[in-house]
Amino acid sequence: MTASPPPHDPASLDPQVEQRLIDLEIKASFNEDLLDHLNQTVVEQQRQIDWLLRELTQLRQQQSDAQPATFRSLRDELPPHY
Repeated sequence: MTASPPPHDPASLDPQVEQRLIDLEIKASFNEDLLDHLNQTVVEQQRQIDWLLRELTQLRQQQSDAQPATFRSLRDELPPHY
């Protein structure tokens, strides 16, 4: 019968390997924090987009209610500097 390998003891790790593991854990922690921050940003942007779409819909409705559908000439819409 073969002996099973001993359980991994952190104290028995090579110091370079241990440092690499610590560095990876630090990077993973920072990446997790960044991901949470980006998710919050995306959620906030979606709320703003939804609000802007509602505002745009209301403005279009107000405009269509206020003006009858008439023919508009581009000559009536000359810029102010003419």
